Amino acid sequence: MRLRLLLPFAIAALSGCAATTAEAQPATTGWSLVWADEFGGTELDRSKWKPEESCWGGGNQERQCYTDRPENVRVTDGVLHLKARKERFTGPDRPPEIADKPNPQKTQEFTSGKIRTLGLAAWKYGKIEFRAKPPKGQGTWPAVWMMPADNAYGGWPRSGEIDILEGVNLGATCETCEGNVGENRMISALHFGDYAPKNKFRDTRVALPSLALPSDDFHVWTLEWGKGLMRFYLDGRKYWELTQDNWETASPLGDSNPVAPFDQPFYIMANLAIGGGLSEKNNGKGVAANVTPAEFQIDWIRIYQCEGDKDTGLACMQGVKEGK
Repeated sequence: MRLRLLLPFAIAALSGCAATTAEAQPATTGWSLVWADEFGGTELDRSKWKPEESCWGGGNQERQCYTDRPENVRVTDGVLHLKARKERFTGPDRPPEIADKPNPQKTQEFTSGKIRTLGLAAWKYGKIEFRAKPPKGQGTWPAVWMMPADNAYGGWPRSGEIDILEGVNLGATCETCEGNVGENRMISALHFGDYAPKNKFRDTRVALPSLALPSDDFHVWTLEWGKGLMRFYLDGRKYWELTQDNWETASPLGDSNPVAPFDQPFYIMANLAIGGGLSEKNNGKGVAANVTPAEFQIDWIRIYQCEGDKDTGLACMQGVKEGK
């Protein structure tokens, strides 16, 4: 759940040349691969992913129904395709973990895809890395993000949310963007604090060194997450760093724990939303009539943990010692 409308963004620009073929860091850093999906074959690996089926709009008034159909979720040529389509569709209102009983039906004007490792895999600390090509268009909102496997500190956002990649309206009108290609910045964010409307967040936007559209090619996003520390990279270059002083939880369970809520296992998901507050209230406003079909393509997703320091992960984050 990402309850955001118009936000104050910190803007980051990477230096140097874009490296769209960036891979994982060398093994000498101590990161050990513990989970991966290279999206080979012709079908989604159901031992790793569960497609979400819901039409509720994610708490953001998004306009899609997520379905478990090949029209919206498919694997081909070594790539995951999450495809948004313009079609009227009726499905379950909410995903099962937050659904009413009985779960009512809801109708939306678009369909799309969303996959999650909820109930299958989750990790506390590590390196999360993926190679992806987001779509462009006013009203598109692709994301790769993480949510707590168990709400140890309470419901959203007391137990936190980690948004590694969000692409909002790429290529659309942008008066504050550098370059001449329109909206060319990607978003990363943390959500935490207390129940809405007292929820808090920190976020940043990052553009490629060339100022090209991220939707023009595949790029590699990386989150290094250790105890009390998060570092975000695009094509191997760090653009954002947060420490435990930058977040909190309103849960009493976090009173004696300065790193809460980001000290629990989180699962990962990827989706392509259409519309919603963050996209429709920014750039060219609304959802463009020609925005679909749109595809969010993911080449691979890999999860690493620190072989010699699984308790904190900090030993594999270069230049860091616990307590600093």
